[in-house]
Amino acid sequence: MGEVYVITSGKGGVGKTTTTANVGTYLSVLGKRVLLIDADIGLRNLDVVMGLENRIVFDIVDVVEGRCKPKQALIKDKRFDGLYLLPAAQSKDKTAVSPEQMKALCEQLKDDFDFILIDCPAGIEQGFKNAIAGAQKAIVVTTPEVSAVRDADRIIGLLEAYELHNPKLIINRIRFDMVKRGDMMDIDDILEILSIELLGIIPDDEKIIISTNKGEPVVMDEKSRAGQEYRNIARRILGENIPIVSEEESLGFLGRIKKFLGLNNS
Repeated sequence: MGEVYVITSGKGGVGKTTTTANVGTYLSVLGKRVLLIDADIGLRNLDVVMGLENRIVFDIVDVVEGRCKPKQALIKDKRFDGLYLLPAAQSKDKTAVSPEQMKALCEQLKDDFDFILIDCPAGIEQGFKNAIAGAQKAIVVTTPEVSAVRDADRIIGLLEAYELHNPKLIINRIRFDMVKRGDMMDIDDILEILSIELLGIIPDDEKIIISTNKGEPVVMDEKSRAGQEYRNIARRILGENIPIVSEEESLGFLGRIKKFLGLNNS
């Protein structure tokens, strides 16, 4: 039976959809059967990021309203064995799928997949509550900005309230040069504020924009620093012990991160 993760943030535009696409893609590369669910009803984007927007026939609202069976709405990504997308509806509002319907859908589908990753809409309104209803685990994405971290803190509290305990954190678009100058929030400061386990740090990388526009997950770009870290995150989810930041990227931060995580510096 598969594990169901919700990828959430609070603040919009911090990289939830990109994270969902890339982590899910690489889990499938590693041999897992993966379903990506776009729960951002009315503002779907996961289909575009995956380059599958022209293959949509049915969507998640068609499924819960009984116009098709779940498997009829799934889009198989022909580039990757075992990777599927269930798109959101574009014309409905965020209340078109209830928490009970999302929970039932995840229960129905998780026997067929190793992982289900749900791309949660921004905010803390009904769309958020609907998206998390079927999840067993949560990943919170933030950028190193005060407003994003504050919203992430709010989301972490709500996840606890809905009994999604011990969420993991991804810090996205970090620029180590700005952190060094004191112009960007420090990783340690973010971890101290949010007090949850760090799953990965994604460096700012212009290749993300290029890959997103092409509908090609950056995780398959061997030269992309962000792609490398998304590959590392997927492996950490599978339980591999992968250092949080590579040696060349760390430049003094690695020791502090390892210290926070209680890891050896060897």
